[in-house]
Formats: sequence, structure tokens, C-alpha cells
Amino acid sequence: MASLAPEDLVVTRAGLDDWAVVRGWAADEGWNPGLADAGPFFAQDPDGFFLGRIDGEVVSAISVVNHGTDYAFLGHYLVRPDLRGRGHGLTTWKTALAHAGNRTVGLDGVVAQQDNYRRSGFEPAHRTVRYTGTAPAAEAPRDIRGVRPEDLADITAYDATCTPADRARFVAHWLTAPGHHAVVRRSGDRVTGYGVIRPGHDCPRIGPLFADTADDARALFTALTADAAGRTVAVDVPENNPAGVALAEEAGFTPSFETARMYTGPVRQYARERVFGVTTLELG
Repeated sequence: MASLAPEDLVVTRAGLDDWAVVRGWAADEGWNPGLADAGPFFAQDPDGFFLGRIDGEVVSAISVVNHGTDYAFLGHYLVRPDLRGRGHGLTTWKTALAHAGNRTVGLDGVVAQQDNYRRSGFEPAHRTVRYTGTAPAAEAPRDIRGVRPEDLADITAYDATCTPADRARFVAHWLTAPGHHAVVRRSGDRVTGYGVIRPGHDCPRIGPLFADTADDARALFTALTADAAGRTVAVDVPENNPAGVALAEEAGFTPSFETARMYTGPVRQYARERVFGVTTLELG
């Protein structure tokens, strides 16, 4: 797939090795990308990543990652700062969006771009607020433990109740990516929540934080932050879960960044009340 703009912009699919430059751009924009995000991202849909180049030099990027037959997620929409306002972003956008086909597309849009996304057919569903703060010094609850290989099927099924689409390949890689620490809470044979903390460019990030109840989420949060006590940690909380907001505020975390979850159409029903922290703003 290739696309030419007046200044000879060529948009093609990107490989995993190409994506390091995009992580650097995302860090410069304040997104605090995870250090090992790219592997799980590409595992979900290796054909969903695009770069725009002029004379071989990368100037734009975007991802449109398909999650099943009905849903896709758009992220990493970036243009090199010195080349903005020339149409490179729009050309990259149009070329990549075709990858979604007829799927509903979701994204997490920064405030400055939300009007542009509305003009492209995206409607807001809720705000997501990044809360950052110093991880409290607390001992991990005894009934929270690290994720084991035998937990994968149950966690994948639980994850599917908390998101608009199944994403088994992504979950399998997200739980085991370098530096990722995943924990689970179970009641008998049933998962009542799970979470992951991973190293980020600026500070560790929690995501997802999915749980049946506020008590489950609080226990998981405590376990995830136990090893990061005294360090700054971030978690992206959907504002339509008041219990998630309350949990972040109880920990002394404060808002530092916000986006809006937006969709081009209807999405599958999921348990929004279980989402205390979204997985990632780049892939949903």
C-alpha cells in the first residue's frame, strides 16, 4: 500500500523495527509510551502500522489496529513537528484508515484534536484522565499473586468482558512483555480482576486495571504499586467509572493529562464499571 502527496510523501506499512522512532515522538508529545509496547501491539495486528516518508525519511505515523471483524483502534497519529500543516498527517490518516474496512473505529483523542476527529466522524463517549502520583508504601495483599501461564485462558476471557472486542493475541503478549508485571485476583476458580504495571518513558504506567469491585481494584492497585513505592506512577482512568476516579484520588494521585474516547459507530457492550484503568491509550 502506497500513497503520494504533492511533496512526494509515501505511506507504507511499518515493521516492528521501524517503530522505535514513533516511540520517541510519542515521548516528546508527553504520552509516556511503555518501553516494551511495540511487541504486543504488533502481535495483535502486524499490518496495522503505517509510516509516511519523504525521500526515505520518516515524517508521519499512525496505527489502525484491527480487533476482530467489527472493531479497530486508531493511535500513534503523529507528524514530525517541523513538517506539520502541510497535509502529511491527513494523507497518512486516509491511507491507513482504509485498513479498518467497515469496522467501527475507536481512538483516544487529545483535547487539541477532538474537533478534527469529530469532523472525521468520531463521536465522544467519555473522557479519560491520566492520574499521576507517588506510589504509596504498602504491602501487597496476600490474595493477589503474579499471573501464571495457567491463568491465561481465564484472564483472556475476563479481558473480553471489559473491552469492546476480543484481543487474545494482544493479552498473551502484554502479560509477558519485558518489564511488565501482571497480577491477578481470584475467588475460587473465577477471576475477579487483573492488572499490569509496565515501565514507561517517564514513569511506570498501570494498565489495564480491570476488577469486579472497588475492593478488588484497590487490592490490585496496591499490589501493582508495591514494588514502585516512592516513585511516580501513572494510570489512565475513564471518567465514566466514578469508583476508578475515587481510587486514584484516594491514593493521592492528581490529573496530569486527558483524552476523549471517541468512536465512529456502535461498539459491543462491555462492563465499563470494571474498567478502573484503561490498558493503553494507543490500542484501547
